Amino acid sequence: MKIALRIIPFAVLAVLLSCHWAKEPVDLLVRNAHIICLDGGGTQAQAMAIHKGEIVAIGKEYEILNAFRSEAVEDVQGATIYPGLIDAHSHLLGYALNLSQTDLVGTMSWEEVLEKLVDEHTASTSLWVRGRGWDQNDWAIPEFPDRRELDRLFPNRPVVLHRIDGHAVLANRCAMEKTGVWNAQAVRGGEILRRADGTPTGVLIDGAADSLLARIPEPSAQTKVAALRRAQKLLVALGLTTVTDAGLELSDISLLDSLHQSGDLKLRVVAMANPSESNFLAMANRGGWDTPRLKAQAFKFYMDGALGSRGAALLEAYDDRPGHRGTLLQSIEDYEAQLRRIHASGFQAATHAIGDSAVRLVLQAYKRVLGGPNDHRWRVEHAQVIHPDDLNRFGESSIIPSVQPTHATSDMYWAGTRLGRGRIRRAYAYADLRDELGMIPLGTDFPVEDVDPRKTFLAAVSRQDVNRFPEKGFHLDQALSPREAMLGMTLWASLASRTEDLVGSLEVGKRADFLVTNRDWIKLADPHEVLDVEIVKTFIDGLQVFPPLIP
Repeated sequence: MKIALRIIPFAVLAVLLSCHWAKEPVDLLVRNAHIICLDGGGTQAQAMAIHKGEIVAIGKEYEILNAFRSEAVEDVQGATIYPGLIDAHSHLLGYALNLSQTDLVGTMSWEEVLEKLVDEHTASTSLWVRGRGWDQNDWAIPEFPDRRELDRLFPNRPVVLHRIDGHAVLANRCAMEKTGVWNAQAVRGGEILRRADGTPTGVLIDGAADSLLARIPEPSAQTKVAALRRAQKLLVALGLTTVTDAGLELSDISLLDSLHQSGDLKLRVVAMANPSESNFLAMANRGGWDTPRLKAQAFKFYMDGALGSRGAALLEAYDDRPGHRGTLLQSIEDYEAQLRRIHASGFQAATHAIGDSAVRLVLQAYKRVLGGPNDHRWRVEHAQVIHPDDLNRFGESSIIPSVQPTHATSDMYWAGTRLGRGRIRRAYAYADLRDELGMIPLGTDFPVEDVDPRKTFLAAVSRQDVNRFPEKGFHLDQALSPREAMLGMTLWASLASRTEDLVGSLEVGKRADFLVTNRDWIKLADPHEVLDVEIVKTFIDGLQVFPPLIP
């Protein structure tokens, strides 16, 4: 009997060991989780097995733990896991570089802008004084500023201050003279605002702003790399794992590729190229980029400007500027020729269109090139004001509206003044747009809006800003459900960028990009509670990128 008692434990141990080694080894096991897969089917799970950056199994915990083993086990203790968040429309490089400029977002007067510039730049040795984020619509007197005080404070240093929407700048005389804009009489696709005596006020809109900015010395590659590293830390801390940069030169896309290859940039990027002739030729020659971390298969066009600076092209005049209908930034003939060219090469088109005139022209041009239903996934970026007669054009030609919910809650204070009662009712119509294709990708347009995806969720679901204004929501009938808001920042965003085979949901065969959060966003009793939700950890390719494992 004693011998038997000795043998049994060894037998049991042998069985246990054999079972252990029979399990498939993987790099990471995630367990004890509330996993929201967002695969379009409502799938939930408790555990995942990850190997070489890919999800190899997902399901019930006992199934995963019985089939796989790993030296690395992430026990999230019941926390919620979502797919890594995707910003469907942003400006990554611009945001990164702006981090070193004077932050003018939220300034409540022109005087406050000047105070911040003096505080930050009086002792600065930099040649150019740069700032971004002013918005005259937030001021007690909502009028464009004048360069007069900038000339007095910085007589020998060029000053360029970007408006919040990126479609207008304020420059002092020194900056305008240095860039040759001071003596310009007119600029195609833009406007130079002038005083009664004909001298420039310093406010340059759309093409005029672009003309000045193109003559400012380009930051060095080293400056861009340092800026991108800094930006990445901020983005992954918010649960973002993929961002779309809507408009880059090929040299900058190549820089992103090199940073991915070196491991300096973990963040996935969907890059849209600017539609210059040189970019067309280079993209066509190399076929763009299509790597696991970088997809550059699209061109970004501009049809009009922004509503806040009255550059958005409207079918009828602005209510607060009679006779003015905004600006078309290119001819329809040239635009359509470019579309046909990229269509023949298999590239994707994305076009900035905010006003109802611009949206209509883009939809019409897309249809002439694409015809009826298709899977090319051409996009209209922003799509803020749409005539009711044009809504069905999205569905007819499978055109994706790419929208930014925080634009609605930022613009709502003054957009009605621009558009009037009739048109404001058909602006920022996200629910109507969702119905056209059964999906709607969401972004922020950062740095135009706050990069935080929690604010995107809040604006989409409640149609309120962070101060709970307005009480009943801004045209609440156009709100998205909590689940739709999350899909807009995950699966639907990946569909819009043709990356759904890699990211956007938690499924076998996709990359292991996910965030761990202390609350289930979809089940929040009050959407405003999302502002207090914590991003506990962020993973890209199954590797923890936030908090950083190596400081």
